Amino acid sequence: MIVIEKALPEHVNGIAEVCSNGYRHTYEETHSKEYIERVIRDFYNEERILKEVKHSSREWNGWFVALDGDNVVGAIGGGMIGSEEGEVFVLYLDPSRKRERIGSKLLNELTKDQLRRGAREQWVSVSKGNSKGIPFYEAVGFTVQSEQESYQNLEQEAYKSLRYRRYL
Repeated sequence: MIVIEKALPEHVNGIAEVCSNGYRHTYEETHSKEYIERVIRDFYNEERILKEVKHSSREWNGWFVALDGDNVVGAIGGGMIGSEEGEVFVLYLDPSRKRERIGSKLLNELTKDQLRRGAREQWVSVSKGNSKGIPFYEAVGFTVQSEQESYQNLEQEAYKSLRYRRYL
């Protein structure tokens, strides 16, 4: 049985593993290996995740994990980007655990937290061409609002992100 809870320091290794494996699996066909490994190194390292688990604020609501026993099989993090706007910053699952509604359960928990903080709408950025994330977000009511350069692009890279919004 899958349990969703606020992440604790003992979940850090599992979060790093799920996010790193999920990121590689999601972008292996659309992004360069160098880009993928740079993002993983910058965002999904244990030192950074531990700081984020220990620190929660209005801008960073913290990490939530999906646990199957003691194993982290999914993770989500988000925050408030305005007085009434929440953001999903990251959501990844163990690639072998797709189609179990784990992503929906994680998103629901983050959404409940953001609603308590005053959110009336929710945003997410999804890489253009992400054939795993885009259908999920569209199925739960997000609609494309704009396209922009991806946050982690170096000068010679031209990856794009789509900005999605849904009303809560």
